Amino acid sequence: MVQASGMSGSACLACVDVDYRVRGAVAGCVLFAAWTDAVAARELVATARADEVAAYVPGQLYLRELPLLERVLAQVTEPLDVVIVDGNVWLDGAGAPGLGARLWEARGRQGAVIGVAKRSYVGAPSIAVRRGDSANPLHVTAAGMEPSLAAAHVRAMDGPFRLPTLLTRVDRLCRDAPLP
Repeated sequence: MVQASGMSGSACLACVDVDYRVRGAVAGCVLFAAWTDAVAARELVATARADEVAAYVPGQLYLRELPLLERVLAQVTEPLDVVIVDGNVWLDGAGAPGLGARLWEARGRQGAVIGVAKRSYVGAPSIAVRRGDSANPLHVTAAGMEPSLAAAHVRAMDGPFRLPTLLTRVDRLCRDAPLP
């Protein structure tokens, strides 16, 4: 099931997230046009029943989340320049792929994927980005874009708190969406 709200203009940036529940999962996507946007141009939701959701395997989050993220991103008709995921792009300095890198590969390396994680993944290269008054940084990684540019984009995103407004919005979108 996919739901969309209205869109004005053409978005080329997206934040995505997944929320898990006993009966299934919800993937959400908010589309926006500029890094400083405070409001999504369009919102999408895709749902999955529990029997469609893979079990959690440590270090292999992509097995669980990638199918849901692909499902919600398949509803985007605009060409995406960047997709921001809640998580890591790389799992170590040798290039072991995390969720973000797997998504980038699944998208045919089109555009870029930025990973924004609340905690660093041990051994993974990331750039610490402090936002608002938080003493705790976000850990930014990227594929298809220089990590320093990805960090600058995350730093520039709207919101006075540690998490940018649109990352908070996509999280809330997933949590609030009903399962069929």
